[in-house]
Amino acid sequence: MGAGHNHGGPPPGGSGTAAAAYRGRLRAALVIAVVLLLAEAVGAALTGSLALLADAGHVATDVVGVGMALLAIHVANRPGNERRTFGFARAEILAALLNCVLLLGVGGYILVEALDRLRHPQEVPGGPTVLFGVVGLALNGLSMLLLMKGQRESLNVRGAFLEVAADALGSLAVIVAALVIVVTGWEGADAVASLLIAVLIVPRTVKLAREAIDVLLEAAPRHVDMGRVRQHILDVPGVEDLHDLHVWTITSGMPVLSAHVVVDREELESAGHERILHDLRSCLGRHFDVEHCTFQLEPRGHAAYEGRLCH
Repeated sequence: MGAGHNHGGPPPGGSGTAAAAYRGRLRAALVIAVVLLLAEAVGAALTGSLALLADAGHVATDVVGVGMALLAIHVANRPGNERRTFGFARAEILAALLNCVLLLGVGGYILVEALDRLRHPQEVPGGPTVLFGVVGLALNGLSMLLLMKGQRESLNVRGAFLEVAADALGSLAVIVAALVIVVTGWEGADAVASLLIAVLIVPRTVKLAREAIDVLLEAAPRHVDMGRVRQHILDVPGVEDLHDLHVWTITSGMPVLSAHVVVDREELESAGHERILHDLRSCLGRHFDVEHCTFQLEPRGHAAYEGRLCH
């Protein structure tokens, strides 16, 4: 009886996904990644360093990942239609998940190669390897600065940021390994650095994958306490009960809430739908980061009537 729809900010399927604001920075990070990939590929060919090759492989996934992120932003901001009423916003989450698959593949390859190098060490010139490692660290640091803010707001941007951050640590591992080779002559340091790069890649990738899967499974956002949301709705004057409360995420920065709210019949008739909807929306807007809310206001007993209709 009486459906209410209330939201703030850009509508789903519009031009406001969280990653869209960082399109320019992602483009800059893509250019940096391409330059770094070329530099480390040349460095690995010249020095024979597995650690440098591993980092180059990881940078290659950065190039693919950031490119997919940019493509996903373009697709995600296409307007909705009759079949896809929320538009293509989920494309960003799919891109983040595909990034994870690529990263896990690279991590596995590095692990296998590093273990083989430990058994069969190869000569690696430390001096040139240090130089290429320093270049990699500097370029990755620049990309991290570009993506630092956006990674807090978008899973898509966070995927790119985590890849660059792991690359920066990988470059640091390359530098340390090369210095060890220069000082001690132990060639196994290169393989150990490669193992460290693999270890850096996997845990962050698994965490990102879990967050992306939560969105695809329409789990409640981690920052939303469902118990508190329920209590705040019940505390609105005139509200007696609620059921079918759902909170999920369309894409990063776009949480959605829907609920059937049982309202006192006299309160509903005297105050009207608009005042109660305004109170509900104001309450959630003040206490929770949920901008797009849909409420169905109904008198007590209506839920049982709905159940009969379903059968």
